[in-house]
Amino acid sequence: MDHLWTPWRMEYIRAAADEDEPEGCVFCRIQGGFESERVLARSDLAFVVLNKFPYNPGHVLVVPARHVGDLEALTEEENADLQSLLQRSVRALREESEPQGFNIGMNLGHSGGAGIPDHLHWHVVPRWSGDTNFMTVVGKTRVLPELLADTHRRLAPRFG
Repeated sequence: MDHLWTPWRMEYIRAAADEDEPEGCVFCRIQGGFESERVLARSDLAFVVLNKFPYNPGHVLVVPARHVGDLEALTEEENADLQSLLQRSVRALREESEPQGFNIGMNLGHSGGAGIPDHLHWHVVPRWSGDTNFMTVVGKTRVLPELLADTHRRLAPRFG
């Protein structure tokens, strides 16, 4: 192979170099309409959004609507709503993509690996046997077979 085309990486490169990136919480901005084309579902207290830089096609984030970074600060109602959206996400991904497994979890706090520590979010990552390869380990590059817009087009009806 002479070339490995990864056109989605350009979005990442531009975003990293973009000095005009809006300030503030990306999840709060998404609720206000920023990049709303990535949102798959909304409830009263939470929403599901495609991860902008996914590990696998269908990698979604389940996010409380309220700006909160402490798991213990969630209300019972928020917990119930988030759990419901986690289940909907798994169901939608199973129906559409037939993954063989899932990674579901969150990173709490900056030291715990959270890239956005002030706004909780759960990762739901569909997994298939053999879905990782040498590019991730050696090249530190994820090779994804699908663009976000295509993933959204496939998944959105499953959340409807």
